[in-house]
Amino acid sequence: MPPAERATVLLATATGSWELDRDAGPLLEALGRAGITAAPAVWDDPDVDWAAAALVVVRSTWDYTTRLEEFLDWATRVAAVSDLANPPGVLRWSTDKRYLADLAAAGVPVVPGSFVSPDDLGADGSRGAATRSVHDGLESAGSGEVVVKPTVSAGSKDTLRVGADDAGAGVDLAERLLDDGRTVLVQPYLPSVDDRGETGIVCFGGTFSHAFTKGPILRRGAGLVDGPFAPERIDATTASDAERSVAAAALRVAAGIATGVGDEESLLYARVDLVHDEGGDPTVLELELCEPSYFVEVDPAAADRFARAVRDRLDQAGAATSRNSTVPSSRTDSPGG
Repeated sequence: MPPAERATVLLATATGSWELDRDAGPLLEALGRAGITAAPAVWDDPDVDWAAAALVVVRSTWDYTTRLEEFLDWATRVAAVSDLANPPGVLRWSTDKRYLADLAAAGVPVVPGSFVSPDDLGADGSRGAATRSVHDGLESAGSGEVVVKPTVSAGSKDTLRVGADDAGAGVDLAERLLDDGRTVLVQPYLPSVDDRGETGIVCFGGTFSHAFTKGPILRRGAGLVDGPFAPERIDATTASDAERSVAAAALRVAAGIATGVGDEESLLYARVDLVHDEGGDPTVLELELCEPSYFVEVDPAAADRFARAVRDRLDQAGAATSRNSTVPSSRTDSPGG
């Protein structure tokens, strides 16, 4: 692996995260096969020269959730000196699950939910909003269970599945998150997750790459996840036409809102996590447009598809630079001048 200062592509990570990234090795190997020199670099390392890279890919910056504004400021600075994927507008919009309201407003089927922000607390600091949100969610959930989580999170950290008999634990979590200045999302727990898990749709360069299923993670009474991620069971799957259609619709909306153009190719990478509602139809649980795991191990060709998308991105940037450098000057010199 070349040192960061000699790499064409830098894969942004966090201290201690690169070793946990199950995609890291296969992606580096695939980039090497494509003739691309790549190396990891810690996003908050002041000694990294991001401008020296032709492309910076946000890969495993998994500590950003507690430092979101600092991370987004870093992304803006990097985008000013290099090509950043995904771009800052995408990162800002997609790192807060309130984007689900934008998707729903655009007609994309999403898992419904309610948001409670610190601004919703009573003037006297009362926690009625948290209590109401959890109990209202339980009353409306067909399963009689809800999931309580922060709108800015990674993995399943600070996420809890509760029912009527342990609703107090959900209220306690919501109150703690609100006390920390974080916004809370309460969603119904869909029973299909226990039977068929989640379906992940992965796209590179706006093109479908592969799909996987993730087994159920949240268990009643298991408490909060200890560490950055919950244990996951990942298996290869074949995405249905309906699942791919919903994922494509979500990414069109995301690209339009976050980049100003509804072109999924502006997203170097994307993961759409789907679950199925009571009628069996796929709905968006969340979008992963910042630092998702791709789980390339489920498809032997997936890492190479990522590398091709990176190569296409580099080629397009090179072509644009070449065109700009050959634009004739508009200045007209006098003869002999």
